[in-house]
Amino acid sequence: MSAQRLSPVQPEGFDFTAENLAWAEKEIEKYPAGKKQSAVMPLLWRAQRQNDGWVSEPAMRVIAVMLDMAYVRVYEVATFYTMFNLKPVGRYHVQLCGTTPCWLRGADDLKKTCRDHIGPKGVTSDDGLFTWTEVECLGACVNAPVVQINNDFYEDLDTNNLLKLIDGIRRGLSPKPGSARARTSSEPEGGATTLTDQKLYDPQTAAVPINLASRDGKVSE
Repeated sequence: MSAQRLSPVQPEGFDFTAENLAWAEKEIEKYPAGKKQSAVMPLLWRAQRQNDGWVSEPAMRVIAVMLDMAYVRVYEVATFYTMFNLKPVGRYHVQLCGTTPCWLRGADDLKKTCRDHIGPKGVTSDDGLFTWTEVECLGACVNAPVVQINNDFYEDLDTNNLLKLIDGIRRGLSPKPGSARARTSSEPEGGATTLTDQKLYDPQTAAVPINLASRDGKVSE
């Protein structure tokens, strides 16, 4: 949950691009008649992506009209979730997870790195490139600590790795997402230690019928 407030500086209006409007209309069609208000979160997310990473007040009003929804209800959703930014952010939005697994694995050190090399939390850096915020669980706890930069996850970080990320972006590089320790997915360092027999993944040998015992003791295939 967040406690955000609208930016005091707002654009005069907002309109979805033709492409995003078509996307929004398809998204609304996913919901049953009378339930299109359920599309409020994806539409807010799309508006944020179109609007350089933040949701403006005019965008909320457009979405309220599209969904036959009271404006205040859209506002309530937008101000509740940390995934929505209600003021302009830098070109690269750094979301640093501070929830327990990441905290135990050094998130406090990463916060200090952000403060030292970007600036205060929630304040865009002088070069306009970065805004960093602390967020709740990013859903990659096994690879903690984790930072999300725009749409990419950077995992298994320490202060040195995070600093390299920041400096690399400033120099115009595109750092590779994923584990800083070169892990694949959530495997242990050094690679997988179980289910390594390649026959398990061969469709010719893996598709073996399995007999299952029913509750009454009879065996079925």
